[in-house]
Amino acid sequence: MEEIDRDHRWRLLIGKDQDTESEFQLDKALSAIDDSLEFLYRSQEGKQQGSLDASSPRVARWLGDIRSYFPTTVVRALQKDAFKRLNLTSMLLEPELLTEAQPDVNLVATILSLSSVMPAKTKETARIVVQRVVEDLLRRLSQPMEQAVRGSLNKSVRTRRPRHNEINWHETIKRNLKHYQPEYKTIIPETRIGFGRRRSKLKDVILCIDQSGSMGTSVVYSSIFGAVMASIPALSTRLVVFDTAVVDLTENLTDPVDILFGVQLGGGTDIARALTYCKSLVTRPSDTVLVLITDLYEGGDQEKFRATVAELVGAGVRLVCLLALNDEGAPFFDKENAAFLASRGVPSFACTPDRFPDVMAAALQDGDVTTWKDEG
Repeated sequence: MEEIDRDHRWRLLIGKDQDTESEFQLDKALSAIDDSLEFLYRSQEGKQQGSLDASSPRVARWLGDIRSYFPTTVVRALQKDAFKRLNLTSMLLEPELLTEAQPDVNLVATILSLSSVMPAKTKETARIVVQRVVEDLLRRLSQPMEQAVRGSLNKSVRTRRPRHNEINWHETIKRNLKHYQPEYKTIIPETRIGFGRRRSKLKDVILCIDQSGSMGTSVVYSSIFGAVMASIPALSTRLVVFDTAVVDLTENLTDPVDILFGVQLGGGTDIARALTYCKSLVTRPSDTVLVLITDLYEGGDQEKFRATVAELVGAGVRLVCLLALNDEGAPFFDKENAAFLASRGVPSFACTPDRFPDVMAAALQDGDVTTWKDEG
């Protein structure tokens, strides 16, 4: 950001409430900075502090926003102030407050955003909070995800002309009961069902996740689903997170908590760099599903981003873009980039966690991943 002149610095320092004499208006960029400072230093005044309930999505977004407004030294100072003013220290050290907070994905996103400035004595409790949320999500989401993915994989490998040693006799008999011949006391198998020749991995899945501040809860859910898919032998699953840098967290897929503490929520966004890295992971394009989870606000090379999308789609990779993976409704997103993806046959839409298994099942079968929106 360009250097801010003295008058504007003074206006940002004193805040909106004290500004009674200024004759100038803040532009859009400075207004955004002003709002971020007001949120931390003014909005809490005169109010009881320490509440991190369902309103915390705004906190998570704020923690991401400040990284684009201020240099690293200022960001760390703001984070430290936020840690104190949001009363996270007390919450993480006092079990009764932790119980009252009812930890959820939004709280996890906030904790992860502040992990770099978290006092050492609170990190152990913070990990317990994250573990508690992860275990709850795994209980609720693992079975639907496994069922949907395994079902789609079974369908994708069935064949109507199997070799003798590949016949699925149970399905074949069930399908041909109507052809039972009483005089011969047998079934004529007009339709034979088989599983075909199985490979060690039927599909390659790459989850590519934007870890900017606004995507906090999406990162949490994506990590859970990534861990579940990694446990399915027929899938080869990779997990990549990015801001302006790209980090491959595939080795941590056995432990979603390790994944979450390996991300750094906030910062810029370089989708082009992330997709370029993901392209290097593709060895079987026609058997690869790449799920890009981002709001599509590209801070890197726009032309390279679009060119890489075209290359991936042209090679046969099944590319799906989720603008959000959370329960918070329609997100803000770059409509021009979404339109470009649509022109390349790449669907872009927000998805709730309960519907993500259906989306993955359809993607693995090369079906219409958006049909779930018209159901129910």
